[in-house]
Amino acid sequence: MLLLLAGLAMVSAVAAKGQCLDAAREAALAEARGESGAAAGARVAPPGAAVELGGDGEIVTVHVRAHFRVLGAQLPAITVEGSATAAREPEPVL
Repeated sequence: MLLLLAGLAMVSAVAAKGQCLDAAREAALAEARGESGAAAGARVAPPGAAVELGGDGEIVTVHVRAHFRVLGAQLPAITVEGSATAAREPEPVL
């Protein structure tokens, strides 16, 4: 029974990591287009996740970090993370 619970907890942790990766990718693409990357990442990220934006004039880097509780509140939390990078789109020439 304990092995089953540990397996289910790990599947949930992998799903949360996937959400962090998706959120980082969405935030990086939105920021590269000139939109709000933080808002785009927060829509996809797991509840309580931190979305950090960085980069320079040509590259956008996003790091999403969330704390995930395994098997209830008595055990320590696991931190799952996801990162993405995107090139900024050029501004239109008028």
